[in-house]
Amino acid sequence: MEEKFQKGREKILSKLDFPSDITLDLPKIIVTGDKEITIENHKGILSFESDQIKINSRIGSIAINGKDFEILFIGDTTMTISGIFKGISYER
Repeated sequence: MEEKFQKGREKILSKLDFPSDITLDLPKIIVTGDKEITIENHKGILSFESDQIKINSRIGSIAINGKDFEILFIGDTTMTISGIFKGISYER
């Protein structure tokens, strides 16, 4: 039932031309080179290690791989991480 409701909501919002990351609470990831990542609409940190960070989102966890990670900023819905990034993957 929830999935049907979500699909209907997506159709309506796409016709109204609203940004989907805001209206559907989807994560928005902004990558600046290989040294900084900003994630909007996150739901918290699941794990933090020197070579991998897992972040919770509405669509599942987001795994960021690399090394020398440091959290530069963390807020209710936005966080910025620095380090040397090698990859980003989604885990549902």
